[in-house]
Amino acid sequence: MENEKMCGDYKKCMPAVAYLLVLFIAVLILFFAVGVSNKIKEGRYIGENTAFKNTISVTATGDVYAKPDLAQISFSVVNEGKTVVGVMSENTNKMNTVIDSIKKQGVESKDIKTTNFSMNPRYEWRKTASSYFPEGERTLIGYEISQSLEIKIRDLNKVGTIIEGATGSGVNQVGILYFTIDNQDKLNAEARQKAINEAETKAKELASELGVKLGKIVNFSESGFSPMPMYAFKEMGIGGGGTAPQIETGENKISVTVSITYEIR
Repeated sequence: MENEKMCGDYKKCMPAVAYLLVLFIAVLILFFAVGVSNKIKEGRYIGENTAFKNTISVTATGDVYAKPDLAQISFSVVNEGKTVVGVMSENTNKMNTVIDSIKKQGVESKDIKTTNFSMNPRYEWRKTASSYFPEGERTLIGYEISQSLEIKIRDLNKVGTIIEGATGSGVNQVGILYFTIDNQDKLNAEARQKAINEAETKAKELASELGVKLGKIVNFSESGFSPMPMYAFKEMGIGGGGTAPQIETGENKISVTVSITYEIR
């Protein structure tokens, strides 16, 4: 009786067990199907990235010319002396006089920046009777101090006068003078638009010659170049100055080159 009862309970449970088993198999099948579908899609997308596409690539350059509105130049005061205190005092006095001269011409403090200050000992090799070396002994003979300023000049009519005043006030080294444009974003945008228009014209002409039609843009890149006219100065002697040099600013050229790739059909 007990075995029959257990068998009866077992038979009663069979439909439920079968239902759960079928449900489990169905879930497995669905999960497998979704995974295969995703793999197929993934493979298709990967294939699309590497598939060859019919395209046309063109390159063009847009140029814009404008007069510079900012000059930059560096001034240095270099002094030598036997003592640190003496050479420091001389260099400081000269540099302060130079800065005062520059400010009197309307250059603001924000446009004057110290870019270098250095002090180095100076040695000479001297032969002595007690020297153990054939070339002599290294002897300290003094010190050298160098201080440099970078100047931004916004009134270009005063460039020559500022150089004259600085060299007359103690500057004995003058760096390269160059001209630039303070805010160039608008000019860059203008040059870029010229380049894009020219590239588009080239692409249309090329598509017409090939008998194809242009599609959407699939790639774009750009590069810019802004050569600056320069005026070189040689090192001047201490206490230079005199006649102010005549400075011509000329024009700066702002160039933007673009490369555009179109689909064709």
